[in-house]
Amino acid sequence: MIKKIFTSFFIVLTVLLYAQDYYSKLREKYYGFEENDSRAFVFINQYIKKAKSENNHKELFQAYKDAILYSSNNKLTYADSAIAAAKKSGDEDLIGDAFLSKGAIYYFNQRKFQLALEEYLKAYEHLKDSKDDFLKYQNLYHIGVVKSYLGYYDEALEIFNECIRYFETKLSDKLHKNLLFNNRKGYFNSLHQAIVCYQMLDKNGQADKLLKEGIKTLPDSKDFYLEKSYFNKSIGISEFRKKNYNKAIEYFDQSLPELIKVNDFTWISYIYYYKGKSYEILGNHDKEVENYKKVDSIFNKNTFILPELRTNYEELIEFYKKRENHKEELYYTNQLLKADSIIAADFKYLSTRVYKEYDTKRLLETKEDLEKSNSFSKILLLFCIVVIGFLAFVIYMRLKKQKNIQKSYEDLLKKMEEKQLQQQQQPVEIPVKQEAIADSEKNIKFDNSIVEKLLKDIQNFEKNQGYLEQGLTLKKLAEQFKTNTSYLSQVINEYKGSNFNTYINVLRINFATEKIYHDKEWRKYSIEHIASAAGFSNRQSFSNIFLEQNGIRPADFIKKRISELEDQKNNS
Repeated sequence: MIKKIFTSFFIVLTVLLYAQDYYSKLREKYYGFEENDSRAFVFINQYIKKAKSENNHKELFQAYKDAILYSSNNKLTYADSAIAAAKKSGDEDLIGDAFLSKGAIYYFNQRKFQLALEEYLKAYEHLKDSKDDFLKYQNLYHIGVVKSYLGYYDEALEIFNECIRYFETKLSDKLHKNLLFNNRKGYFNSLHQAIVCYQMLDKNGQADKLLKEGIKTLPDSKDFYLEKSYFNKSIGISEFRKKNYNKAIEYFDQSLPELIKVNDFTWISYIYYYKGKSYEILGNHDKEVENYKKVDSIFNKNTFILPELRTNYEELIEFYKKRENHKEELYYTNQLLKADSIIAADFKYLSTRVYKEYDTKRLLETKEDLEKSNSFSKILLLFCIVVIGFLAFVIYMRLKKQKNIQKSYEDLLKKMEEKQLQQQQQPVEIPVKQEAIADSEKNIKFDNSIVEKLLKDIQNFEKNQGYLEQGLTLKKLAEQFKTNTSYLSQVINEYKGSNFNTYINVLRINFATEKIYHDKEWRKYSIEHIASAAGFSNRQSFSNIFLEQNGIRPADFIKKRISELEDQKNNS
């Protein structure tokens, strides 16, 4: 018997080792390919097939994660497959890693910052208690990067400082060289992002202090040339603010080669813009315009621009306006309009804070004048008038909508205040027996003792927030109360004034409303997350019921509450 057990054990062990060896050999065959090289799929597809046949969810996750790297057009599809495989594995680290990978696609490949942040926050939920600290702080770093790009510099700075503290403790030479390398990368990248936040917040002293630390400790190795380029870029910004414009240009030029090599067009365009500003102040207008045009070239190629670089187009418009070059002035006016639409979509937080010398109305009027001066046809002119009329209508409707949202918000606050006053005036718990006797004339056909019991059960149910359970039905609640659905339905109808579904939805919406209003963490959640926490199975039904009950969408309620708190802070 013992011999059979040992034999079975060694057979299983041999099979597992063989399987792992098979996967390792497949990886070796495609790890040498460059990113987005479809030739890798000859082996990746074999990997996927093998993992599926063995129902090996961990290896299937790895296969899909590798597929993301080598796919050029289906990265999101493979990311969703990786998430599905990770969930089936039940491994929280894999699930968090899968959401992190999807967020990276939105951020690095598509520059969809809001969507990236949502995926990173999902990953955070799975990784916050992870024992894999490197993976956890890698995800925190990505959350910080997106928050920084969206303009939440203070929040991002807290994250980067936390990452710096963690990676700084992992720089011991006693670590394996691969671990040491990864932790160094994490440390210097966190330093760079913290420097960016300090510079954006005009805290130049703190930024310069970190820059000195970074340059001092950066290894003199080609593996860290890119990090050195980021530091040189930040030194260039520091010199620019000190009005050392020639020095700033020198540092910008030193940082560009490595950034161009990895096609980091975000920081490349940033450098060209500040080079242009430096040349403008130095009086070299040819170099000024040359660099501003490079920013425009990157914008055309990648449909991306930082809000801070918006004035790049204002400078070009002004430059050609002075030279009465209406053709170029018109072109850059149109480019500024495009940039504004992208900034408004991708940087909702920053777009309201960016200084706009040319507002939309003036830009449209300028566009009309320029089109006339360039002898455009009457048909095109009419078209522009229609467009302007349409835009005016859209603006009017938007203002009207905002006015209605404000009124709905104020009505909801009054409703919440009235409810709070009622609660303060009433005892914490209504004696159930007295309530049942007082309402004995209600249209209920069974004994008062049953009514009394059910009302007490309902009272405890509400007190313990049992309504937050997803998938709750009348039948499930009746089973919890050890009664039948008919009795429970009648009591809810008579004493709560509504059917079961409406009763539960009212409780859930009231809960979510109070949480959003009072808890700042809830205002950071996605609507999908809030819906789930309030017991709803999907975002849409939650949003619709919230609107029906409160007269305002949850997303608008969150925005109004945040705006209200900001106004209070500014006025204090």
